[in-house]
Amino acid sequence: MPRVLLVEDEPAIADTLVYALETECFEVVHALTGADALAAARRETFDFAILDIGLPDMTGLDVCRRLREISSLPILFLTARDGEVDRILGLELGGDDYVTKPFSPREIVARVRAILRRSQTQPPVTQSLPVSGNPKILHHDTSAMRIHCHGETLDLTAHEYKLLLVLLERPGRVFTRDQLLEHAWQDPGAVTDRTIDAHVKSIRAKLRAVRVGAEDLIQTRRGLGYLLSL
Repeated sequence: MPRVLLVEDEPAIADTLVYALETECFEVVHALTGADALAAARRETFDFAILDIGLPDMTGLDVCRRLREISSLPILFLTARDGEVDRILGLELGGDDYVTKPFSPREIVARVRAILRRSQTQPPVTQSLPVSGNPKILHHDTSAMRIHCHGETLDLTAHEYKLLLVLLERPGRVFTRDQLLEHAWQDPGAVTDRTIDAHVKSIRAKLRAVRVGAEDLIQTRRGLGYLLSL
């Protein structure tokens, strides 16, 4: 039975979601505050997290950031706002999906099932292999799902990792923004081209933090997209 951590401070919404999820055979632990959610995450194991962005003690984005320090479980954001900045920031922090209130409880259950199904059907990997090109520059550890630059592990969010991996698997190939969205996001229609630009900017900054000049590995082809040059 998949275990879901629900973080929602509005009782009416929480009760509706708990009922919908438990009816579909999910086990739900409900937290009213971000602090309670983080305490539960350290104490117990979960398969999924649903985070309301507007919490009384901290934002759901803050909770996501803290959760990412200890877990890689899928995260779905709930919010009363539909701002693009919030959406992009949530995805950059490692969120997997984003739903604006009001919503259908059935839709939430369907999205949770879809994200879990995709995460559970990822092909297993059992060895660490260097990417094509110069392995001294970038190296993909397939078993740990980590990317290293000049021997140092890059601290990537889930979407940054997926995006960079797409480029790593085909160095020299130009990917359009739409192609990158299709490969790196479960629901590419929920985000915009600007999301890719924001993620590329963040990845470049993390490459540069390892070694000045490494950010130039990701090149922009104006009007076309991005490529990785090794």
